[in-house]
Amino acid sequence: MSRRFPLLCAALFAALGLHALPSAAADAPVLNVYSARHYQTDEALYAGFTEQTGIRVNRIEGKEDELLERLKNEGAASPADVLVTVDAARLAKADALGLFAPVESKTLAARIPEYLRTPTWIAFSTRARVIVYAKDSVNPADVASYESLADPKLKGKVCSRPGAHPYNLSLMAGLIGHLGEAKATEWAQGLVANFARPPRGGDTDQIKAVAAGECGVAISNSYYLARLMRSDKPEDQAVVAKVGMVWPNQASYGTHINVSGAGVLKHAPNREAAVKFLEYLASDRAQVYFADGNNEWPAVAGVKVDNPALAKLGPFKSDTQSVGVLAANQAEALKIFDRVGFR
Repeated sequence: MSRRFPLLCAALFAALGLHALPSAAADAPVLNVYSARHYQTDEALYAGFTEQTGIRVNRIEGKEDELLERLKNEGAASPADVLVTVDAARLAKADALGLFAPVESKTLAARIPEYLRTPTWIAFSTRARVIVYAKDSVNPADVASYESLADPKLKGKVCSRPGAHPYNLSLMAGLIGHLGEAKATEWAQGLVANFARPPRGGDTDQIKAVAAGECGVAISNSYYLARLMRSDKPEDQAVVAKVGMVWPNQASYGTHINVSGAGVLKHAPNREAAVKFLEYLASDRAQVYFADGNNEWPAVAGVKVDNPALAKLGPFKSDTQSVGVLAANQAEALKIFDRVGFR
């Protein structure tokens, strides 16, 4: 383990409010991970890697922007080996900053579909961007696609989190890829014209707003709905009872998916361990953690999971547009949203 890591951690944890696992002994194999995933179930994910390889994981958690700023400031002196985060927009931002190093791995090439990886970062789980509607006031046939959300018949009925959020930027990036910039801009204008309220809150807030009658339809990541479905709280079950869900664009290019992913950092002091970690994330064992622990879908085809909420949501056709395209269209997506007032 690099001697720099404990010294840097001691100085920075309090300032940034970050969290790490206890440091390994100086002579033990180690992996230093910066993670923007904040799910308690990921503890089992890291423990499984250590159990399988004997490599101890030092994990620092923080918000995405904090971790990216930290990596920029640390430069070549950074002790970090791997960055783990969610959404193609955030992974693309890290890549644009030159933080990742190319990874060549026969294991990753064989297990992760080509559309879910780039030369420098890889997606290990997916979550769908779905349409949630009020059962008592909206016909699901009227919201069968993302494009339908811009239909004037939905004026005053659409809720969404802010457009600048990475989840929405990635969706817009995908629509640019499918529709072209001009038609994607028209869609964004129509969507904004249909808002029931100014964009605010997270995806769970949008689902609850639909259930409360504040809006008739909303955009949400699928795992937020799955969380409510698996909740034992009566108020959450009441929300679930009032909303329906549509897999958008099943008749065309499929439902847009967000991702969780990771990459080996350019200055990784433990590069061999870092590549092993990425390969572990593509293993059946790790893929099951993503699905059963956080209601995501495995990136690896054929992995069997036991998640009642995912089973109830049922199968769907997912968009297989390359995550590289989503990354390339991020800047244009933000410009369009700014122009149409989706902030």
